[in-house]
Amino acid sequence: MTYAVESTGLTKRFGRQVAVNAVDLAVPRGAVYGFLGPNGSGKTTTIRMLLGLVRPTAGGHRLLGEPMPEAATAVLPRVGALVEGPAFHPYLTGRENLHRLDAADRTADPGSAAARIGAALDRVGLTAAAGKRVRAYSLGMRQRLGLAAALLTPTELLILDEPTNGLDPQGTREVRSLIAALAAEGATVLLSTHLLSEVEQICTDVGVMHQGRLVAQAPLTRLRAGTAPRARVRTGRPADAARVLREQGLTEVATGADEASGVLGPVRPERVVAALVHADVPVREFGVLAPDLEEMFVSLTGEGFDVSG
Repeated sequence: MTYAVESTGLTKRFGRQVAVNAVDLAVPRGAVYGFLGPNGSGKTTTIRMLLGLVRPTAGGHRLLGEPMPEAATAVLPRVGALVEGPAFHPYLTGRENLHRLDAADRTADPGSAAARIGAALDRVGLTAAAGKRVRAYSLGMRQRLGLAAALLTPTELLILDEPTNGLDPQGTREVRSLIAALAAEGATVLLSTHLLSEVEQICTDVGVMHQGRLVAQAPLTRLRAGTAPRARVRTGRPADAARVLREQGLTEVATGADEASGVLGPVRPERVVAALVHADVPVREFGVLAPDLEEMFVSLTGEGFDVSG
């Protein structure tokens, strides 16, 4: 497998504090890679090191197969990025800001600048607002303009740090559709986010950060498969149902107002149903629940997702 992003032992210390601790990223080409973790877990610092905005304390990395920062001049024009809050000249319009950014790109053809800028604005839904000064833009509009800046030139790798920050639900859906379209065109997308729904809807691969460490990294389907499913029975006698589940070898058994559930492990679901019926426990509904992404995160870190390292 070839990788669009690779790192080995990537580390960043600020004084005595270790912000990123020996991270080994492996982002497959063509993937939409969800870089997942709570705020403060080291995601943005890692991204800044990947782009050469921060010098690592230790370790190294490659972008698009080339060593960084040695190959930065050749590689970075093929990389689009949106890191933290995009910064623009507030007294210029959205289109004028993009013209300035485009003019600073030595690899861009000045003759096609207007066409490229128009296409980028259209792709993020800012054509109608392109003539407004950026100081009149909402946070969501600034975020869209940052995405347009990242799309000015064809990119093989797109690195996005919280791209839906400040967007309303419709804008969020549009950005997700845009990311899916870019991936379909062959681009690799590294999407840093703390929103589980974004990862579940559009990502093919996941890396989970926790307290500066990469605690898991794999295709999303494989991570899900590694988390045990739960059996849930709806019944008017949840305490009796819980007792049967324990007798059958289920673990982490819990009860609710009208249900009991437990981790199946190697136990076959049909065996559990038969045991419930044999014990005269009335079964209104029985199902096997695939673990969701939040449960997977908790199993990896031992903490709720709103806890920051």
